[in-house]
Amino acid sequence: MGMDPNRRCSNRLIVAESVYPVVALAFMLFACFELCGAATVVDVYRLIQYDISGAPFGSRLAGINHHASSLSFAPGSDLSRSVLVVPLRELNMTFVREYISKRQPLGALLFLLPQIFSFEGEEGSGYVSSVDGEVDLLKKLLVELEQFLIHATIPYPVYFGFEDDDIKAVLADIKKNDISGQPATATTGGYKLVVSVSEPRKVASPVIANIQGWLPGLKSDGDSNQLPTIAIVASYDTFGAAPALSVGSDSNGSGVVALLEIARLFSILYSNPRTRGKYNLLFGLTSGGPFNYNGTQKWLRSFDQRLRESIDYAICLNSIGSTENELFLHVSKPPDNAYIKQILEGFSNVAEELQMKVSLKHKKINISNPRVAWEHEQFSRLRVTAATLSHLSTTPELFEQTGGLSDSRKFVSEAVVAKTVKLVAESLARHIYGHKGKSIQIFADESSLAVNPSYVNSWMRLLGRTPRVAPFLAKNDPFVMALKKELAEHTEEVVMQNDVLDGMFTFYDSTKAQLYVYQVASVTFDLLLLLVIGSYLIILFSFLAITTRGLDDLISLFRRPPSRKVKTA
Repeated sequence: MGMDPNRRCSNRLIVAESVYPVVALAFMLFACFELCGAATVVDVYRLIQYDISGAPFGSRLAGINHHASSLSFAPGSDLSRSVLVVPLRELNMTFVREYISKRQPLGALLFLLPQIFSFEGEEGSGYVSSVDGEVDLLKKLLVELEQFLIHATIPYPVYFGFEDDDIKAVLADIKKNDISGQPATATTGGYKLVVSVSEPRKVASPVIANIQGWLPGLKSDGDSNQLPTIAIVASYDTFGAAPALSVGSDSNGSGVVALLEIARLFSILYSNPRTRGKYNLLFGLTSGGPFNYNGTQKWLRSFDQRLRESIDYAICLNSIGSTENELFLHVSKPPDNAYIKQILEGFSNVAEELQMKVSLKHKKINISNPRVAWEHEQFSRLRVTAATLSHLSTTPELFEQTGGLSDSRKFVSEAVVAKTVKLVAESLARHIYGHKGKSIQIFADESSLAVNPSYVNSWMRLLGRTPRVAPFLAKNDPFVMALKKELAEHTEEVVMQNDVLDGMFTFYDSTKAQLYVYQVASVTFDLLLLLVIGSYLIILFSFLAITTRGLDDLISLFRRPPSRKVKTA
C-alpha cells in the first residue's frame, strides 16, 4: 500500500522546517567568521638565516601565529607569545640590542621601514641628492640595525615590512590598546599576525656564475708576441639583512652598469681595425663578492699561466654611484710600484679635468687570512697588479657595504655613474692609445663615443629592482642570462663559468612571505556571542517543535520517563 499523500507532505514540511535552525546557524557562524577576518595582508621579508662554518646567524624560525604588540607595552609584560611591531622611525637601538643580546623571550619581531627604502615603484622615484635631516638619520639607523641583526643569532622569526595606510592604522590601534594597559591576548582580543610558511630548509649547493667577454686587440704585422691585457671587473651580487630586498643599487649595481657601458664604448672603437688598440680588454662580471669574492678567486684560478701573466693590470669597480667629487683607488701593492703609479696618474689627470679627485689607499694583504675585503686582493694573491675604484674610503668589514636595505636606487645618482664611466674609459683609452698626459677627449660629450645616459639609466633601473643574493639565484636565472646576453652584444667569446659557493657558508630558504593581520575578538565577546546563539537556537527549536508537533510533545521531551515499577503495575 502507498503512503497517504497528506502524511508525506506533512513529513516533508517537518524535515524542511527542522533544517531552518541549521541554516540559521551556518549564517551566524559565517557572520562570526567575517568578524574575525583579515584586516589587511602585506608582503614581508624575512631576516636572512645562514651559517658560517657551522655557527648559526640570523633568524632561525619563519612561521608566526601571535598577537601583536607595540613599543608602548607595559614594563614587565610577557611578550613570549607576541609579535613586537617596531617602526624604524621609533626604533631604539639600545633597547633592541639589549633585548636580543639578553635573549629575552619574544614571539617575533616585525620592523616597519619607510617607503623611501622600498624598491617597489622605482620608475617614478627621483634621486635623493642630499640625504640630510630625517632621511639621513633613518638611513644611518637602518645601517646600524642591519649590521647588528646580520651578526646576531635570533631564535624567533624576524621580518621587515613597509609602512602603508593600512598597516599604520593597525599599528595605531595596537598602540592605543597597549597604552590603555590592555595588550592583545587571548583574553582581551586585539590583532593577531599570521605568517604561514614551512620551516626553512638549507639551500643545497648554491651556484655562483662568472661571466667573461673579450675585446681582442690588434697585432702589428709580423708580431708573434701575445698582446698585453687590461681587465675591467665588477662583482654583481649582493648581501643584506633581507635577501628579497637586497638590490644593491650602489654596491654593486653601479659597478656593473659602469662595466657594461665601458664595454659598449670600447666595442665601438674596437669594431674598426683603424681604432682598435694594441691591448686585449677582458671584461669580468663575477659572483660571490660578499663572500670573500669567492667567484673571483675561482674565475682567476681557471686562467692558464700565460693569460694570467699577460694581464698588465685589472681595474675593479665597486660602489661608484653616490659620491660626486671624490673616489678612492684601493691597492695592495706599494704606491711606488710602476703600474700603481701609472694607474693613479692616469686617473688623476682625467679626474682633474672632470673636476673630481682620485686618492690612493694602500692596504697590505695577509695571505694567511681568508678574509678578502676588496676584489683586487684576489688578483694580488696571484701576483697580478690590480686596484679597486670606489667611493668607499675605508675597508668594509664582513657583510658591510654589500647592498643592504638602505642601498636603494633613490640614493644613487645616475649622473655620477655616467661621470665615473667617463673617468675610467678616458683613462684606459689614453693608456691604450699612448695619449698619456694629453688633454685629448676620446669619449667627448655629444660625440658618437659619448657616454649614453639612457643606457646607464635603463640598467640602473633593472639592477635597482632585482635582488641578487648569490645563493638564491638559480644557474639560469633570467637576470644572470640578461647580463650574459648584454655582454655578448659588445664583446666576443663570452663564456659563463658555473661553480659552487665555498662550503664554509650555508644558507636557508624562505626569504619572503605574506603577513595576514586579523582583528580578533576577546574571550568575553566569544562567550557572549555563544550565549546569544545558544538562546536563539533554543527559542527557534521550541517554536518549530510547538508549531509542528504541539506543546505536549515538546513538554514530553523534558519529562522523566516512568520507572520500571510503574510500568509493571
